Amino acid sequence: MAISLGTIVESLGGALHGDSDLMVEGLAPLEVATSRQLSFLSNPKYQSQLASSKAACVIVSPQMRDIALARGACIVVEQPYLYFARVTKLWKKSLPRAQSAQIHPSAVIDPDAFVHPLARIGALCVVERGARIGAETELKSRVTVGEDCIIGERCLLHPGVVIGADGFGFAPNAGTWEKIEQLGAVCIGNDVEIGANTCIDRGALQDTTIGDGVKLDNLIQIAHNVHIGNHTAMAGCAGVAGSTTIGAHCTIGGSANVLGHLTLADGVNISAATVVTRSVRKPGHYTGFFPLDDNATWEKNAASLKQLHSLRDRIRALEEKLKN
Repeated sequence: MAISLGTIVESLGGALHGDSDLMVEGLAPLEVATSRQLSFLSNPKYQSQLASSKAACVIVSPQMRDIALARGACIVVEQPYLYFARVTKLWKKSLPRAQSAQIHPSAVIDPDAFVHPLARIGALCVVERGARIGAETELKSRVTVGEDCIIGERCLLHPGVVIGADGFGFAPNAGTWEKIEQLGAVCIGNDVEIGANTCIDRGALQDTTIGDGVKLDNLIQIAHNVHIGNHTAMAGCAGVAGSTTIGAHCTIGGSANVLGHLTLADGVNISAATVVTRSVRKPGHYTGFFPLDDNATWEKNAASLKQLHSLRDRIRALEEKLKN
């Protein structure tokens, strides 16, 4: 397929500098875009790639306008990355697509579940008793929605997502484990996207809740009784232990872990691979991991860390002697 630059700007806005009739046949990064493709520059540190790019047109900020014009056609907007995201959605809507059934024949939906007529249920999905699926929500293949769980409107659940499996609850009993029945459910708001093979466990007594606009990447584990605020985003392989509350507009980096029964305020950003061991009450960017090094150096530094407590006491003792 192809779409003209004029059509893109007419649909999404922006200031076009170039031929509005020029057709583009795809979207691509600056360094590999061809003369028939549209690209974008959102980070000024990559502007060196702009001059050499063969893209038919580049989406840029006003600050990059003159540099882009020296190269060729451009669309100037305040937020190039956001604009590019909207172009991808426009492009996908324009793609020819065969009509498929709202509910795939292989899906299994309990008679006591509710699926909105405008929802789409993919192949091999399971929607259990009492579950509710909202309007314009799409379940890709092999999604499972457990009993009494609620999925809001305009959500997208990618293949293999499991909503409402039992939380990990067991009471010790004379050297064995006795199961704690998980009596809550999962309640997911509107406009939520959940990546492939992510699992969100049902609550033990109260519901696990995911706010409006939350974005979860692939292979994330959300434990029972967790509450995630509106428009928070979490990258792949992150994990949140039980009964933790994460505020609105937070970001959790890939492979980060948040321990149980903690609270993260609104606007907290956690770096990748960080382990959050205490509540974070103020918005900001938080990081906690030991830097990568060659193994021999790392072992020496790790050994030194074990002595920090005794070294602190020795320093304090020396300071007291100096005072006297």
